[in-house]
Amino acid sequence: MAEVERLALACILPGFEGPVAPEWVRRRLSEGLGGVVLFGWNVESPEQLRSLTAALRAEGDAIVGIDEEGGDVTRLEVARGSSYPGNAALGAVDDVELTVRVAASMGADLAEVGVNLNLAPVADVNTNPQNPVIGIRSFGADGELVARHVAAAVRGLQSAGVAACAKHFPGHGDTAEDSHHELPVVASLDDAALLPFRAAVEAGVQAIMTAHIIVRSVGEEPATMSPALLSDLLRKELGYGGLVITDALEMKAISATVGVEEGAVRAIAAGADAVCLGHDLFDEWVVAVRDALVGAVVSAQLPESRLAEAAERVRRAAAWASRDAAGERVARDVGRVAAGRALQIVGGPSPTAPPLVVELEPEPGMAAGRLGQSPGEWFRNVVPETEIVRPRNGSINGALAEADGRQIVVLTRDAHRHEPARRAIEELASRFPDLVLVELGLPHWQPSAGTFVATYGAGRVNVEAAAEALYSRSRRGVEQSGSSPGS
Repeated sequence: MAEVERLALACILPGFEGPVAPEWVRRRLSEGLGGVVLFGWNVESPEQLRSLTAALRAEGDAIVGIDEEGGDVTRLEVARGSSYPGNAALGAVDDVELTVRVAASMGADLAEVGVNLNLAPVADVNTNPQNPVIGIRSFGADGELVARHVAAAVRGLQSAGVAACAKHFPGHGDTAEDSHHELPVVASLDDAALLPFRAAVEAGVQAIMTAHIIVRSVGEEPATMSPALLSDLLRKELGYGGLVITDALEMKAISATVGVEEGAVRAIAAGADAVCLGHDLFDEWVVAVRDALVGAVVSAQLPESRLAEAAERVRRAAAWASRDAAGERVARDVGRVAAGRALQIVGGPSPTAPPLVVELEPEPGMAAGRLGQSPGEWFRNVVPETEIVRPRNGSINGALAEADGRQIVVLTRDAHRHEPARRAIEELASRFPDLVLVELGLPHWQPSAGTFVATYGAGRVNVEAAAEALYSRSRRGVEQSGSSPGS
């Protein structure tokens, strides 16, 4: 194999299907592939995952990455839901040392199964309440708060020997579109949005992921392909010398505009080092992207020195992440503690009747994917007598029919963004003034009656913490307030 082909392969991070590494992945790794990104369909059990990552890394130092953010974005616990509450909950608590401990525990979980790069923390400042893709994945809407928790998460993850990756540079928090489906545009570069990335660089973050967004004041190219953002701003102004990874090129913001191959070439030319292909692009796409990069070198569209520099940064990151690192012992119940501390409850006394849980959640986004259990099932983990109703097409007739003698508990997600959910909740509240609404997203809206619970997270541990607070003596430890926690 020609050296330029090995350099090109080193800059590619594909996914693959199933719990066992297919032959093509092992072969490409032996040829110089930079690494892989794992998804939920690659995970069956800790034992299986250790075996899988050992087989991958047997071919040499390679990046084995995963999205393990906590909350509803989990791959390790895709079957049962995350044991960690997610970033918005940690931001609501605003205890930096707690964030360090949560990240260290998550990092220890990853290290134990052989994952050496976590595509986290999310460093976006969620300043747009209508943001459909960031939301509770962010630590909050204040740049300084987000910055201190991003730095804490980086320190915690990397103390466990797992490389952290701050995302999505230069900030995806002010968008109203999801780059999985379209190409978002923001008017200008927000200084506050850059604060978390500056903090991540100062904390020694090993990787930074690009955003597929256009910053119009900088130019008309997505950040993933923008020399002004990646080379001038990130490298020169922020002084970042580590690995730059693209968000998945299969996302429509790239694949449906310039295309995967051209997107890869332009990203590397702009200053990215590794191109993440995504969930569904396998060996034929590895070959297509490799050949596109080689062809760009041959045609002088891409300097070979730039490709070599990118491959070397991938190699250095893989070597850092593949070293033996003895992390400190951590308390594995810290996620439950954090979820409990994040809860805010407004309203009436603890319910006593057995719950009828009404699930009014939107379809999961592509960043999280569909988990093996629903929030109602997580509630039932704590309160076994729970019954669950999942309304069809927004109809709550089933909830009304099953409500006799039971406490109505509604589980919803970002009701402020979903008018049908708000209408259904108001109708239930008018019939059942003691209704309990558990908001799993951002608490920007609440009904005029009943009890309101803000979890700031949509993971299993968030829902279990809410159920415990409502139905056990643990509620004594929850600070109550007379006004909505959302704003």
